[in-house]
Amino acid sequence: MLHLASKSPRRRELLARLGVAFTPLDVDIPEQRAAGEPAHAYVCRVASDKAAAGLALLQDAGPGVLVLGSDTEVVLDGEVFGKPADDAAAREMLLRLSGRTHEVVSAVSLLGRDGVARQAVSVSRVSFAPLLPDTVEAYVASGEPRGKAGGYAIQGVAEAFVTRLEGSYSGVMGLPLHQTAMLLAEAGLPIPFASARGTA
Repeated sequence: MLHLASKSPRRRELLARLGVAFTPLDVDIPEQRAAGEPAHAYVCRVASDKAAAGLALLQDAGPGVLVLGSDTEVVLDGEVFGKPADDAAAREMLLRLSGRTHEVVSAVSLLGRDGVARQAVSVSRVSFAPLLPDTVEAYVASGEPRGKAGGYAIQGVAEAFVTRLEGSYSGVMGLPLHQTAMLLAEAGLPIPFASARGTA
């Protein structure tokens, strides 16, 4: 039985696209980057922490239980842009991303009661057009940046800001479907839409 350790409606929607049955779990873990922790390592750790927290909620479950955890962060110049604390923080993030290319790092961790421990990482490069201050103000006022890593949602209005995307669109949304499908297939789950071959 597969469980998704995430409160994100976006991740639940993406996982459902793979045609696999799963049960969502609400988990709360601290998302705080340690001093000196590399950005990519931080994203991988948070994904693993979420999966571990989900597995801990299922202590009485039988064998065959699998828990999927994922984390997605925007990275610019080695700095991790998490979810903006308020509109001012969202504004600052967007102005820094304006006219630049940043990374979106999305890690997926799969843990199981039977000793399953797998992880995959998707790194995408997203280029933004230069953003006018009025554009940023209007976007922040729309409310869309709230709760979004980097202060934007590529599946929303912010798609108009993107001039180039190299990598995984679903990864930028929050769950890289290719890597996720491969992890689940390797763990023995029947995934109708997993590619026959590939690397996670």
